[in-house]
Amino acid sequence: MQTNARGPAGWVVGVMVKPAGETAHLRHYYAVGCAEQGKAEWTAVDMALREGAVAESPVGGLEPVAALRPLPLQRMAALGLRPGETRALGWKHPRRWLA
Repeated sequence: MQTNARGPAGWVVGVMVKPAGETAHLRHYYAVGCAEQGKAEWTAVDMALREGAVAESPVGGLEPVAALRPLPLQRMAALGLRPGETRALGWKHPRRWLA
C-alpha cells in the first residue's frame, strides 16, 4: 500500500456501540492503519460489532461512525501501528492518539 507522505496513512475512528448489558451507546475508539477514510471507518465498524450493537443513527448529537483524526505515517510508527493493522483503543478519549 502506497501513501502520500503528506496525506494520512491511517485514522482514529470513533464508533457508537451499545455493549451487552448496557442501557446506552458508548463511543469506542479504534486506530486503523488504512489511508482511505471510508475503508478505515468500515474496518472500525467490523471490530466494534464484536463489542456490541453499533448505533444506526446519531446518539446525543454524535454520529454513529466518525473518522476523528488522520494519522500520518510518522505518528503511526511512533505509536506502534503498522499499515493494515487495526487496534481497539477502548472507551476513554484517546488523547495520545489524537494529539
